[in-house]
Amino acid sequence: MSQKTAIDVRSFTGFLLFLGMKVLYDFSVWVFSGMLRMASGGDSKLARLVRGRKPVFDEIAIFREKHHGKVAWFHVASLGEYEQAKPVIARLKQEFPAMAVLVTFFSPSGYENVIKKPQPNVDGVTYLPFDTEGNAKHFLNLVKPSVVFFVKYDLWANFIFEAKKRQVPLFLFSAALRKDQVYFQFYGGFFRKVLKCFDHIYVQNDQTQRLLGEIGVSETTVTGDTRYDNVRAISQSPKQFPEIEALFGQKKVMVIGSAWPEDMEVILPFVNSHEDFHYIIAPHDINDAQIADWQLQIKHPSIKYSELDGASSEGVKVLFIDNIGMLSSLYQYAKVAYVGGAFGKGLHNILEPLAFYIPVLFGKLKKASKFPEGGISQQYGCGFEVEDAAAFEKIILALEAPEAYDQAVNAAEKLVMDNLGSAANIINSVKNTVQWSKKEG
Repeated sequence: MSQKTAIDVRSFTGFLLFLGMKVLYDFSVWVFSGMLRMASGGDSKLARLVRGRKPVFDEIAIFREKHHGKVAWFHVASLGEYEQAKPVIARLKQEFPAMAVLVTFFSPSGYENVIKKPQPNVDGVTYLPFDTEGNAKHFLNLVKPSVVFFVKYDLWANFIFEAKKRQVPLFLFSAALRKDQVYFQFYGGFFRKVLKCFDHIYVQNDQTQRLLGEIGVSETTVTGDTRYDNVRAISQSPKQFPEIEALFGQKKVMVIGSAWPEDMEVILPFVNSHEDFHYIIAPHDINDAQIADWQLQIKHPSIKYSELDGASSEGVKVLFIDNIGMLSSLYQYAKVAYVGGAFGKGLHNILEPLAFYIPVLFGKLKKASKFPEGGISQQYGCGFEVEDAAAFEKIILALEAPEAYDQAVNAAEKLVMDNLGSAANIINSVKNTVQWSKKEG
């Protein structure tokens, strides 16, 4: 067999394998979306995920009637990825103010939070339709994007293949990949083709760039995590809450963000045994019954934020936040913070408190590689991992020493400042890849 024939055979075999995986992928999406539609009754997250998608194409048509020029389409999975997209969107708008920005979400928890109020620099927000070939074609026919950005992950093959077929510039940023993901397995050829559609991938770390290089994806740049830009912007202009300032004033405050029951098991013994601290607790899920249960376990007077106007706050040491949207600015009142989630589904955003230059504690990570900021914060000396109540108390008391506290504060500042500029670097690189004038944008 000649070398050319061998190459042709391998190419044809690869095509058949791709075709087989494509059929399997499309079938899986069809089954998945069909099962969701069957569960569309009630007010569950799954039901809202299905119902929210029904008016998508009408919403996009209305969006396009308002915005006739160039469109940048950003896709995010949920709220966390949207936070990563914000600084890139802001930088894009700064460079191309006439370009309209459309953001699509997969998850209701992200979409429903974002549509409650106007979003700076964003012209349209909607769900991403389920990833079928027909939906992808219809969506792109309506949107006609000039550029497409996917954030971190949530890569939907049909939308990406269709955009590539239409030669729309495709970018992925804040990517953080691990060796155990499907792209790097022997059966991952189909998913590697998805990655290879991107004109450029902006990654968070050297490990991701190395892994991509091993599967033949060479158009990559290490630009870091865009969340640093976002949390820095929040810390420079945080929302003000005069009622909280009146409640706690200059007192020593610990903010406990995105708390799960597993986190509270670690924290409550300290809360009950240390009266010198005051506490602001923001649960991950706003559940009145759960908050009431925690209030019963706490020996000190406590109050919910929604009750501040009507109930007496005399002697209150613990404030429960029973709404969404305040947490990122609450860290301005903290001497030290704890961020939840590590004992359960995953660590929440520790960069938010670090941007206010305060030390942050979090639970022992089950998969440290999924949350590299946890390890980085420990290396710098501003992040502290705890596995139980005793470890929590030990670290908090150690940080009471002025020298130890100052070291942690300085480390947090250095960590944040060392990692700024990702959004600017991404947009500057995109400008070199896709030539627009500001007037055209």
